[in-house]
Amino acid sequence: MILPAEIYKNIDVVLASNSPRRRELLFMLLPAFIVAESRDVDESYPDDIPAEEVPVYISKAKAAAYSDMLAPGRLLLTADTVVICDGEILGKPHGGRQAAIDMLRKLSGRTHTVVTGVTLTSDTKSESFSEVTKVTFAELPEALIEEYVDLAKPYDKAGAYGIQEWIGAVGISGIEGCYYNVMGLPVHALYNHLRDFYKAGK
Repeated sequence: MILPAEIYKNIDVVLASNSPRRRELLFMLLPAFIVAESRDVDESYPDDIPAEEVPVYISKAKAAAYSDMLAPGRLLLTADTVVICDGEILGKPHGGRQAAIDMLRKLSGRTHTVVTGVTLTSDTKSESFSEVTKVTFAELPEALIEEYVDLAKPYDKAGAYGIQEWIGAVGISGIEGCYYNVMGLPVHALYNHLRDFYKAGK
């Protein structure tokens, strides 16, 4: 098996993400990469875009915001993850505690979809893809929801939960697709795309 690290030993991979989970997951594939400093990116999107296409749209917007970092021998990686329930995108609970509680109430006892969009950009080309995972929550008691929100403060997480945290262990009854995708980076799909990105030449 060819490891991405072997392919990219002469290429600087730049991760443009504030997410510590994405950094942790990318480290599973690459022993060394550059983490770009945080920038303000317009993450708005047109109302007529299907919910499942929003993560790729935003990952491309992030790539455009960091385009000045591109140079020969560099690869920029940007990503965005959304939680979709009943066709509605549940982003980060910027409204604080009550917004997070309301999101978890909505997810309780139901199956929702997690989509991550990823864009890989070099100085000569760009490629985007997305990964879909279905997640099912058991019925979550109100006390459990409030305890999780108060302890974990999941205000930086789409859908107001982290699957790798105890809410995932005790609350998720089923998952269909890539577990790591729910954390924020579809590692298996990313491995394949990293492996193939330069196959046809830059």
